[in-house]
Amino acid sequence: MIAGVKVTDCKKNLDERGFFSELFRDDWRDFLGDDHLVQLNLAFSYPGVIRAWHRHLQGQNDYFACVAGSVKVCAFDDRSDSPTRGELDEIVLNGRERLQVARILGSCWHGYKVVSSEPAVILYGVTKLYDYNLPDEERRPWNDSKILPDTINGKKDDLRVGNPFDWNFPPHK
Repeated sequence: MIAGVKVTDCKKNLDERGFFSELFRDDWRDFLGDDHLVQLNLAFSYPGVIRAWHRHLQGQNDYFACVAGSVKVCAFDDRSDSPTRGELDEIVLNGRERLQVARILGSCWHGYKVVSSEPAVILYGVTKLYDYNLPDEERRPWNDSKILPDTINGKKDDLRVGNPFDWNFPPHK
């Protein structure tokens, strides 16, 4: 994976009523590193919606958990000084099947697509408060032809390598 991108499983505590799970704990230092979450957001997106690409250049990292539906989260590294430059990571989050939290390095281009037939609900924490007057967001179109991965999930033989990234390329695993 791109240095700084991580995924961790969350323990579901099941009983006859359903389940409870901790999504974030400040003492998860092996996962959070030096990050401290300062804001928690909720996003609701309809099937097929693509929310991409954007990045944060002032040190913000994002933590995504999909609690309903399923999403494909992608991070693309085009930082000139990065040893993982040109790499693209795809992470499918589906809280019903396997509850996970993905840490996305904010300085990499990132976004997600809803790949389930029902809407997706995303809880996401951030390490910097959103500044309404000076937002730390740089944006590109979701279908930007300049997102040209050299590898996808570490694989150079993926058919999509060297081509503009296609959010709609099946399958969504």
